[in-house]
Amino acid sequence: MTDVYELSTDVLVIGGGPAATWAALRAARDGADVVLADKGYCGTSGATASAGTGVWYVPPDPIEREAAIASRASLGGYLADRRWSTRVLDETFARLNELAEEARYPFPVGPDGRQLRNGLQGPEYMRRMRIRARRAGVRILDHSPVTELLVDTAGAVAGAAGYRRQAGEDYRVRAGAVVLATGGCAFQSKALGCDVNTGDGALFAVEAGAELSGMEFSNAYGIAPEGTSVTKTAFYHFATFYRADGTVLEGAGGRNRSPIAAELLCGKVFCRLDRADEPARAAMRRAQPNFFLTFDRLGIDPFTDKFSVTLIAEGTVRGTGGIRLVADDCATGVAGLYAAGDAATRELICGGFTGGGSHNAAWAISSGTWAGGGAAGYALSLGAGAARRRVSGIGEAGARPEGPRITGDARAVVSAVQREVLPYDKNYLRRGSVLADSLSTLDEIWSDVRDSLGGDGAERVRTRQAAAMTAHARWMYHAALARTETRGMAKRLDFPDQDPDQQYRLITGGVDQVRVRPDHAAVPAGAAS
Repeated sequence: MTDVYELSTDVLVIGGGPAATWAALRAARDGADVVLADKGYCGTSGATASAGTGVWYVPPDPIEREAAIASRASLGGYLADRRWSTRVLDETFARLNELAEEARYPFPVGPDGRQLRNGLQGPEYMRRMRIRARRAGVRILDHSPVTELLVDTAGAVAGAAGYRRQAGEDYRVRAGAVVLATGGCAFQSKALGCDVNTGDGALFAVEAGAELSGMEFSNAYGIAPEGTSVTKTAFYHFATFYRADGTVLEGAGGRNRSPIAAELLCGKVFCRLDRADEPARAAMRRAQPNFFLTFDRLGIDPFTDKFSVTLIAEGTVRGTGGIRLVADDCATGVAGLYAAGDAATRELICGGFTGGGSHNAAWAISSGTWAGGGAAGYALSLGAGAARRRVSGIGEAGARPEGPRITGDARAVVSAVQREVLPYDKNYLRRGSVLADSLSTLDEIWSDVRDSLGGDGAERVRTRQAAAMTAHARWMYHAALARTETRGMAKRLDFPDQDPDQQYRLITGGVDQVRVRPDHAAVPAGAAS
């Protein structure tokens, strides 16, 4: 092989957001040599770096912890796991304290003089995480999207291959273990910071033999001022929503967006954050100043002025579907492969309903730390011979077409997928017949992708992203059809009630032939539905 940049390491972390940097930091601290490969520039790309986020940071008070866990049980359809929630609360509390005391993150100070550690400003947070990773010895490959995993002759994941955009060359990293922290999939909907989240990691994982969980809970839509990309749905809990004629849109809210979606199909929806009192308004500005930039620039006071809103698809960035985890160290069931952050299912702590930014942030910190430790332990156990293993790439769809004619028109594929997954009346307000029609179309798109989509270098990055989004959409709708009830975010207009007999998780797998099966063993014992 020529013109390929080659590296070897103990642990390869794929991704550049919070989960990836926490994973890299932990693996390096555990004694592993670490390479981190980011599609963009680590520290600035992704959903967190461009905004602020709350964090599920709860002091170890039994009553507060119990309330924090219980508050989401019903919303998530009783599919969350109390043990994992407890682990995440413990880990997040420790890591946020570490961020304050070792990394000297400038948390704001409350009226009582104590730091408020339940929120992070993305740019400063990720700037510090990049610095911390580099100081720990992590080698960072910026602007280096991965296009496929490498496996050894036994099928264990042994590295990855990709393309270095700025150097204009292919690269390969041989590794003892790989952490997928590639984020979720927002189908390039233009949600702020999310267009790099194209579901690549899920495709890589399933190609290697891993499974997914919670893919029916992948239809998250965030509220944003019309014409903008900033989604911060938590603040809309303080809002009143209005139709274009000025009447109140009853039932609409931050947690119940169905009336908003239904109204947007026929007209405009307006909103005012008029349920926030003065202390709440001050706290909101202090916690998430970036949320108000749009309004300030437009001359809108969101607490007193009405403004039009829209819903932007955020897929598995805020939805809870993702790569299934089979152990506490975030192992995936495929030797040498670990997953963290939005790439991994967040059902374990959120069930079937998005936890919002706070749970996502806590999950990224915790799962990243555990995955980094798990990957380091696995890689170091292999010894020096790991780098000498015979490896081969396993990427197929979008990389190695099966047919004789090769096309590189990835944009057409993405547009076709978006027509099936972005409209509210297809993916948010779901009906079985509509899902089935869309799935039939997506299956045809997939056949074309398998037959003819491909390319080299930078083109392969685009074709693989298009393949990953197509695969994501198919997994999502297969799972949605299998859940014939309404639970968590998976709302079916044709099955509007929650069915106690379906209190189980749905496991999805397969690339060409998608399969969905219930996981009865994963139902939290004693949970009521």
